[in-house]
Amino acid sequence: MGQAMKNKELELYIHIPFCVRKCQYCDFLSFPAGEDVHSAYVDALLREIAYYGPHCFEYTVTTVYIGGGTPSWLREEAIEAVMKAVRRCFVVSPYAEISIECNPGTLTERKFAVYREAGINRLSIGMQSTDDVQLKHLGRIHTFDQFLRTYETARAWGFENINVDLMNALPRQTVEDCIRSVRQVADLGAEHISVYTLMIEKGTPFYDLYKFDAVKQHAGMKPVALPSEDDLYRMTKVTEQILKEAGYVHYEVSNFARRGYECRHNIGYWERDNYLGLGLGAASLMENIRYGNTRELYAYIGGTEKIKEVVVHNEVTEDRGEGEFTYLDAVPATNLHVSAERITRKAQIEEFMFLGLRMIEGISRQKFERAFGVPIEAVYYEVLTKLQEEELLMKRAGRVYLSEKGQDLSNYALAQFLL
Repeated sequence: MGQAMKNKELELYIHIPFCVRKCQYCDFLSFPAGEDVHSAYVDALLREIAYYGPHCFEYTVTTVYIGGGTPSWLREEAIEAVMKAVRRCFVVSPYAEISIECNPGTLTERKFAVYREAGINRLSIGMQSTDDVQLKHLGRIHTFDQFLRTYETARAWGFENINVDLMNALPRQTVEDCIRSVRQVADLGAEHISVYTLMIEKGTPFYDLYKFDAVKQHAGMKPVALPSEDDLYRMTKVTEQILKEAGYVHYEVSNFARRGYECRHNIGYWERDNYLGLGLGAASLMENIRYGNTRELYAYIGGTEKIKEVVVHNEVTEDRGEGEFTYLDAVPATNLHVSAERITRKAQIEEFMFLGLRMIEGISRQKFERAFGVPIEAVYYEVLTKLQEEELLMKRAGRVYLSEKGQDLSNYALAQFLL
């Protein structure tokens, strides 16, 4: 994946695709499988880690995120082996943020003990709702009481950085239901809370149930089961207010944290830092080349038996000031990759704005100029002026960020930054 300057920072994402059973709303790359498949997959993952370690010797790993699926569904020895391989093959900062996603109903005292010993210092617990009826409808395998026991056990084992996932806009959820859930979560005192709006995605059981309702919702009509657009807006605003009053900083569209507990790994995504994705379907961004691993389980497992360097050719069309120019770009990759694409300068600038403006503090003018060699006004003077006049965007202390009104109309505001 090319050479890098010494001591450049790198984030690792490690994908564990297995879960107890698929939730009704989930369109992530995840599925149930037996322990023999778990074991074969972890062996493949260890081979991929061993391959990339020497290629990344000039990077320091600052965050590791083990996501899924449900990583906590794996035997604890598997997670222990993965973390040992990471430390053996990569230079890992002693201050690295190391997260694992876990679900109630899949955790044991032994797993917490092994996670601690392996250096995992951040848990992300999928709760989604405090209402047992809603949890059952979502297809979750746990009750709210089981979540509470999991949370208390995590605290007893000394975990001091815990994220709790919550969803709103659930079928038949009222604004009052939302308020009750958010207050119950805030009362727990978790360091970080992620609040996601339910999306009705194609290929899920919920799509078959609620696709027409979702169309009505987005059109501003009255849905049958899903909350109306007005109720969804009220849920968003009341969530922000309750969590603000509870001492949380709203630092990104869907994320709230106690000061100092913002998720460093996710901030790296939004700031376009280098990240290496390991595992089935994992995505990477390395020195402005985006990679995607195969999503076929046995192709991935077999491909890791002998990882080979290959070259991917992409047809690229750019406007260089004298009309469009098309050429073939040769991108270094491996046999595990199904896509490898060098990101053009134009796309880099667009991503910088789209992703950076997800954060409530917005983007750094200095970082923009350092990345692209020109002040932000040289590219976006008219857009910035227009959005300021519409009171959707603000400038302060070397930063550009969306106003509260701009956050409410973020789809429109962000679309203005397409070049």
